[in-house]
Amino acid sequence: MDETIQPLNRIAIEFGNFHIYWYGIIIAFGALLGLIIASREGKRRGLPKDLFVDLILFAAPISIICARIYYVIFEWSYYSEHPSEIISIWNGGIAIHGALIGAVATTIVFSRVKGIPFWKIADIAAPSVILGQAIGRWGNFMNQEAHGGPTTRHFLENLHLPDFIINQMYIEGVYYIPTFLYESIWDFLGFILLLALRKVNLGRGEIFLSYVIWYSIGRYYVEGLRTDSLMLTSQLRMAQVISIVLIIVSLVLIIYRRKKGYAQVKYRD
Repeated sequence: MDETIQPLNRIAIEFGNFHIYWYGIIIAFGALLGLIIASREGKRRGLPKDLFVDLILFAAPISIICARIYYVIFEWSYYSEHPSEIISIWNGGIAIHGALIGAVATTIVFSRVKGIPFWKIADIAAPSVILGQAIGRWGNFMNQEAHGGPTTRHFLENLHLPDFIINQMYIEGVYYIPTFLYESIWDFLGFILLLALRKVNLGRGEIFLSYVIWYSIGRYYVEGLRTDSLMLTSQLRMAQVISIVLIIVSLVLIIYRRKKGYAQVKYRD
């Protein structure tokens, strides 16, 4: 039975030699949906109508480039021997932490140019970012990547997963743990949490920092299950190290900003 399982086609549309991959479509859909949500909330919070459209025009390409550079750096032993594949982003191989670095850096510059507080923009964008990540993990699913270690079909069936997920986790004769799904579910829950925190009316910046903490906790756990981690050393997984650092820094920033009175301005102000 297992020998007859065929993976889902990674290519969504073909025009001769030109291919459009599901990976790109799914990531683009997540970004578009996030943009719509952020733009509507930004309008309610008194920001210019097209602010997030203008932001994403800069942030999206910069984030993708940073995500790819980040990934290539930690996989340099491979790409140094296959330089022609460095730009083959359609085959997968981008790092979320690299994308976040690019997005945050772009938003800092953008906010200063526009004369709008960075933390205000970041708070509004946070739910959209984590929703985009939740959706984007399904691009990894189509590419059969970002999975965990070997497992059995029985284990996957006990998770009550639909057959199309179980079958897609069958890669070269072995079933794998669907860690992409674990992280996607965690991120969807984070999206719901951040929407709820808007009603709590936290201090400015705390919704974004809550996003960083929530995402990092889930990423730390999921990364420990994955087989394709970017490694800092032979023993340290880069994403887990970054996750710990981000949790600590975010908690320190929340405490520091409250003590200094920077959080007296609330999300709804």
